Amino acid sequence: MSEFNGGDSVETITRQRIKVAPPSMYKVILLNDDVTNMDFVVAILKSIFQKSHDEATRIMLSIHHSGSGVCGIYPLEIAEAKQATVKKRAIAEGFPLQCVLEKE
Repeated sequence: MSEFNGGDSVETITRQRIKVAPPSMYKVILLNDDVTNMDFVVAILKSIFQKSHDEATRIMLSIHHSGSGVCGIYPLEIAEAKQATVKKRAIAEGFPLQCVLEKE
């Protein structure tokens, strides 16, 4: 059994709430050029951005007709990794395909 010693000491516990903002998101955009072939663009969209064949074809046609197409929207680190992978694959295949990021 504990004894109450009659002291006037009071302990206060303060809690802090920290709000974490969601990360900034970035659009990964492929740009049209006159050299990169359509089949390569579809392959990039399927392998790097996990698009179905139909969706990859739709995005590729958007790139072809309007000059650019959004491949996906990701946190910065993921967007940069996908951009670097596109660039590496394009260089390896001899294509000038450009991939840019745009803050959402």
